[in-house]
Amino acid sequence: MQPVCGIDEAGRGPWAGPVVAAAVILDASAIPAGLDDSKKLTARQRERLFAELVASATVGVGQASVAEIETMNILQASHLAMRRAVADLGTAPRRALVDGRQVPPGLPCPAAAIVGGDARALSIAAASIVAKVTRDRIMVALSQQFPGYGWHSNMGYGTKSHLEGLERLGVTPHHRRLFRPIHKMLCKAKPLTG
Repeated sequence: MQPVCGIDEAGRGPWAGPVVAAAVILDASAIPAGLDDSKKLTARQRERLFAELVASATVGVGQASVAEIETMNILQASHLAMRRAVADLGTAPRRALVDGRQVPPGLPCPAAAIVGGDARALSIAAASIVAKVTRDRIMVALSQQFPGYGWHSNMGYGTKSHLEGLERLGVTPHHRRLFRPIHKMLCKAKPLTG
């Protein structure tokens, strides 16, 4: 019998960085203890569970870049990342459970959207952890390349330290230009013509 996978994403709301999705097929005989919605866990708990999931479950990860987010909008980019995560599983699931209100079009199997799914289905909770830890690691690495924005701690979200970094250092290629503070800065920076 083909398995069921849970799908979730991380990073729809930040001002910077990609959106990351994960698809996870749990091994029923090796479900990590303490599996829960990533938002209810500490960073240390997420890291421990991430390691256990990678060791025991079938895990796929996909992402959509800032350029893709800006080209197609965040919802469509999230759906693209989810399709990429399912493709990365290496096996076609029988069914997918997706956190949220919408099923991404183009999945290779039937799927159901579950509002609050990361608190209601273990496979979605697992996907939420994998997506969150993967994206956090990306933002920590980007923070080393672009210091001064606080991405190692704010993960690209619109915090005071991030805004101060923008005002001091300007916009990077990893910033999403559709967010108002970034859009306003870019409009100010462009000289008027004609």
